Amino acid sequence: MGKQGVKALFDGRKLVIATKHRKEAVLGPILEKELGVEILIPEGIDTDLLGTFSGEIERKEDPITTAERKCKWAMDITGMDLALASEGSFGAHPAAFFLPADEEHLLLIDKKLGLKIHARHLSTKTNFNAQEFELKEELREFAEKALFPSHGLILKGEKGEIFKGIADWKELQEKAQGLLNQYAKAKVETDMRALFNPSRMKVIEETAFQLIKQINSCCPACSKPGFWVSERESGLPCSWCGSPTESTLAHHYSCDYCQHSERRLFPNGKEEEDPMYCNRCNP
Repeated sequence: MGKQGVKALFDGRKLVIATKHRKEAVLGPILEKELGVEILIPEGIDTDLLGTFSGEIERKEDPITTAERKCKWAMDITGMDLALASEGSFGAHPAAFFLPADEEHLLLIDKKLGLKIHARHLSTKTNFNAQEFELKEELREFAEKALFPSHGLILKGEKGEIFKGIADWKELQEKAQGLLNQYAKAKVETDMRALFNPSRMKVIEETAFQLIKQINSCCPACSKPGFWVSERESGLPCSWCGSPTESTLAHHYSCDYCQHSERRLFPNGKEEEDPMYCNRCNP
């Protein structure tokens, strides 16, 4: 099934996006153009109840499970059979621990076709950070590095006070002064909610294009969309000694619908690895 054939499966259908943080601003145009769907935003869905970045409500489940709950919630409210949800996580990059990273997940659930397609994208293009401060100069330095005021900030006091979505210098200074007068120190964090964080919005947009690629990849056995990489296999041989390296030897593709799977060798277009990446030749 070609790209146009895949689009015919979705063309003219209504897709509900489970969000309260305006993610439809970047997701909507891509999905409408590539799939031909009509975007709906459900009323009365408070996704913060499943967890907040600022810590008031702990996310109790993993990102994919949380995204699935959002999709089902949105479908229950609207009666639609096609839903999309986004979930993000922030912390140290798994390979470069000194860099902060934004890991975004998009999950598409199609009850009509029996599909569940998950896209994941990891990016270092994030302003994610937090610190305590005692002086306004420390706060200003943090804010400038965090791309404020185009990116929002959060202030926290020692007894649980929290001010979210701060996006102008006057409010930031006034709220900070109040906390410093009371406690002598306070905490500042980047607001990672999408509507207050253009950097995160950009990563969500990149994840949406990844999702479209996966939708357009059809299973060779059942022709359903979403035939994509489920596992990376290391072991690409060193060009000098032939020992297996940590570089990718093969990708394993799988279909969530019919469970068909395939192993595809040399996905990065090379059959040997440079000795500089070999633990034996370059320990």
